[in-house]
Amino acid sequence: MARAKKSYVCSNCGAIHGRWQGKCEDCGGWNCITEEVPQTSGAPKGLSGKKGRIIEITGLDTPAEDTPRLKTGIDEFDRALGGGLVKASAVLIGGDPGIGKSTILLQAMGKLALTGVDCLYISGEEATAQIQMRAERLGLTGAPLKLATATNLRDILTTLDSGNPPRVVVIDSIQTLYADHVESAPGTVSQVRICANELISYAKRKGTIVLLVGHVTKDGQIAGPRVLEHMVDTVLYFEGDRGHQFRILRAVKNRFGGTDEIGVFEMTGAGLSEVPNPSALFLSDRNSREPGSAVLAGMEGSRPVLLEIQALVARSSAANPRRAVVGWDSGRLAMVLAVLDQRAGLGLAGCDIYLNVAGGLKVSEPAADLAVAAALISSLAQVPVPDETVVFGEISLSGDIRSVSQAGARMKEAEKLGFSGAMMPSSQKLAGSSALSQQSMARVTELVDFFLPGGLS
Repeated sequence: MARAKKSYVCSNCGAIHGRWQGKCEDCGGWNCITEEVPQTSGAPKGLSGKKGRIIEITGLDTPAEDTPRLKTGIDEFDRALGGGLVKASAVLIGGDPGIGKSTILLQAMGKLALTGVDCLYISGEEATAQIQMRAERLGLTGAPLKLATATNLRDILTTLDSGNPPRVVVIDSIQTLYADHVESAPGTVSQVRICANELISYAKRKGTIVLLVGHVTKDGQIAGPRVLEHMVDTVLYFEGDRGHQFRILRAVKNRFGGTDEIGVFEMTGAGLSEVPNPSALFLSDRNSREPGSAVLAGMEGSRPVLLEIQALVARSSAANPRRAVVGWDSGRLAMVLAVLDQRAGLGLAGCDIYLNVAGGLKVSEPAADLAVAAALISSLAQVPVPDETVVFGEISLSGDIRSVSQAGARMKEAEKLGFSGAMMPSSQKLAGSSALSQQSMARVTELVDFFLPGGLS
């Protein structure tokens, strides 16, 4: 019998190599290539030997089964999911260690169990007594939630098939499981792929909702093969800095709802508590009289969020001035600085630049360009941004200020929190009337003239 040929697979990106090497040529990672022996025994070499069954074919006009969403009782969690859990779906939740993945799932399962939903929480990292202690701290002692501790995939599937299938199953985490017919350690590419595929197949077959916890690498990506994110229906990421009490649950993939939806939580001694109005929380400690601070009227999915953009510009004699950015794209900052230098002649190339998004939230939308530019010019001129004013707009390489989407929702959120004015693109069109006074600008030179009417001294 021919010997099974060994292959070497990168645990970060899933690339296959013919031999072991220290560095993966595809993703550039070091010491991430592991040996994998493919299972060839009993596998058919072709599909001509046996005849398959005829699959059912339906049309677009065929009445679909009504699948109402299952509400978890945590509104921010349901928002990130697109409205709740969908029957027979697989949800993957990733995040840094200790950020709150297990906590939010235990809270959600406890609330569902209190409403009579059959839920099972299977942990491969903690003993049952440890989960009970955490549930007691979260105030879920009386919840009829079923607990189990297991890492063998065969044992888990046998237990699930032994009785009525549960409505919701949590696997914490997928990297701790192993299939005993695969000759590799738990957490390797082959183990993660096979275990996830079997659990997702069980979910589709039985109509059970499966929630998987995934470890992340040092770069913040889900550990294991990238195909894992393609296999599941929804991918959620927990974001947040340990120095802040805020936690952001962001949807990056959702087959049953919109992406880029976020849920905002606050880490407390009793677990994760919802933040229904994150704008008020992010702006609670803001000092509007200090220069270098601007309020961005941003959008996170379908939710308008007001954030404080902080900037500090300091003259430097170093050959390479420092650029420190927290919560925003450093490449985008370099573009805004280049536009301000080339189109407005500010001369920021010789200054140390420090930029921070207060509250620990990460901003990625282009509408933050104008707010960043306003904070930078305000710090340079030592002139504060007008009180109770929000800023939004996109800056082009030519120095034009372009309109952004959903301006009406941004203005309504600002008006609700007591803001009276808005700096915005002159080409911006609003669907309805707004009570906010509008300071319209077409080019970045108008923004510079607003803070430096006499030019640089």
